[in-house]
Amino acid sequence: LFAGLDTVLDYVKNFRFSESDVEFLKQYLPKGAEDGFFEYLRNLDCSQVTIYGVQEGSVVFPRVPILRVEGPLGICQLLETTLLNLTNFASLITTNAARMRIAAGPDKLLLEFGLRRAQGPNGAMTASKCALLGGFDGTSNCQAGKLFDIKISGTHAHSFVCSFQGVEDLKNRMLDGVDFWALVGKKRISQGWSNTNEGELAAFVAYAIAFPEGFLALVDTYDTLESGVPNFLAVSLALLELGYKPKGIRLDSGDLSYLSIETRKMFMEVNNKVSSDFDFSKLTIVASNDINEKVLISLNDQGHEIDAFGIGTNLVTCQAQPALGMVFKLVEIKKRPCIKLSQTVAKMTIPGCKNAYRFYGSDGKAILDFMQPSHHKDPKPGTKYLCRHPTDMSKRAYVTPSKVTPLLKPVWKDGKAIDTPSFAETRQFALEQLTKLRQDMVRLHNPTGYKVSVSEDLYESTQELWLSSAPVKEIS
Repeated sequence: LFAGLDTVLDYVKNFRFSESDVEFLKQYLPKGAEDGFFEYLRNLDCSQVTIYGVQEGSVVFPRVPILRVEGPLGICQLLETTLLNLTNFASLITTNAARMRIAAGPDKLLLEFGLRRAQGPNGAMTASKCALLGGFDGTSNCQAGKLFDIKISGTHAHSFVCSFQGVEDLKNRMLDGVDFWALVGKKRISQGWSNTNEGELAAFVAYAIAFPEGFLALVDTYDTLESGVPNFLAVSLALLELGYKPKGIRLDSGDLSYLSIETRKMFMEVNNKVSSDFDFSKLTIVASNDINEKVLISLNDQGHEIDAFGIGTNLVTCQAQPALGMVFKLVEIKKRPCIKLSQTVAKMTIPGCKNAYRFYGSDGKAILDFMQPSHHKDPKPGTKYLCRHPTDMSKRAYVTPSKVTPLLKPVWKDGKAIDTPSFAETRQFALEQLTKLRQDMVRLHNPTGYKVSVSEDLYESTQELWLSSAPVKEIS
């Protein structure tokens, strides 16, 4: 999924060389550098640059341009590194989040817990935002919640539980005028849970007094089933007596499938014992602990009772593929197409200024992406087009699309951003795009490849430029 367009537009809007920037560069450029060059830098901005972009949140594929940058060569080359930096990482995390959303299923709550493991504060902020764009529901990053207006969610830490050794560490025992510690103790004894860890129980009581309407406990500090869950339930029964509804528990270690199933059984047992309108069997079970896409799929195969997942390290560092390989290449200058050749054909560029389109079939699913020279008229639904593989002459097909969507649209022109949707609108758009791909294309194992094609004339011009640009070897 393409992400980072909003930060690209913010960057080009504010692109300037300050006086201190110019003075710094003077120290490293040759002594003979002309004063006119530095004056050029002082006056440089992006007012002469035009950018066409794929809508943020779109599903994108190799070889299809996500940004087309037009303007004076100097300024366009200066933009290269930053534009790649702003889109590579953002698109990587958004894509990773989307894959995890697909693996978890549409009905599970997904929370981004990666702040402490992310690559520095800037990486953390980008990851929190892009995780939401890719389909997550909330973040534990309060700063991201504030800046991007996204839902924050989290639980207390193990260190909070460990800071309590017993009731003597409980500074406040009262909730709504009631000795809450004593009430919890009665519930604990009545259910036969007298051997649980008392320090953990005191921590849960302190947390419930502070957050009586949002009590969700981390239960694996000592022993999940013998102490954590019983202590949570004792506090929950006491909260119910005072008119509050507990939220649930978080599992952060162990066999998540087994523990979630056994925890749900304990909830149901209490539900059968207690006379209450509150349904303990519906309490939320949150799981964390090095979760990734493969773990989510494995849990689904095993069976589990988990309602929500807190995912950190494997989301924000994308351990499956730590970097995305987007490139920024010159494809046309002075209306003359350019090509970058490589012994690896996949790294060869497709020359010329191009537009890209997505063809859809009658079932509403994407068939392929189609590129043609930008001066051609847009393809129309119901018309047959010869679609060629960019480099393999044997791969071609006639395609009659039921729907055609242009992918590249103007996003920056005459020094102004064009039609910038809100973050909420972009997130909704991204979630909708995932439904337009066939399931066999997004599965983890042996996914079906998506086809990217070019028009007949773009194929021919690419081949011609390829042959004319590559020197002919001489063998003797």
